[in-house]
Amino acid sequence: QVQLQESGPGLVKPSQTLSLTCTVSGSSITTSYYAWSWIRQPPGKGLEWMGVIVYDGSAYYSPSLRSRTSISRDTSKNQISLQLSSVTPEDTAVYYCAREGRYYSGSYYYTHDYWGQGTQVTVSS
Repeated sequence: QVQLQESGPGLVKPSQTLSLTCTVSGSSITTSYYAWSWIRQPPGKGLEWMGVIVYDGSAYYSPSLRSRTSISRDTSKNQISLQLSSVTPEDTAVYYCAREGRYYSGSYYYTHDYWGQGTQVTVSS
């Protein structure tokens, strides 16, 4: 069974760097055709995709967050990490990690098939 668990501080001060870790079990982060995303949901708003790290280690980011976001991995621990710098109260959200899997139904498509439970991060002094 695939499980993802986010962890990190629940409170971050403005201008600091938010750091979260996603520990994955039941699926290797280096297995081909899987990718691992960070997604967040601010209070009262929809889901916002932040970025992804692919099975080969390549990382891609949302254009609106690219300058402040870094996603990395520790293959020995099967973990994905997120760093978001220069945070403001607008970065307050529930942060999720999710696996993106490739499926076939006439043609290949990708979908987020497993999610962590999410972790609340509040940016406040």
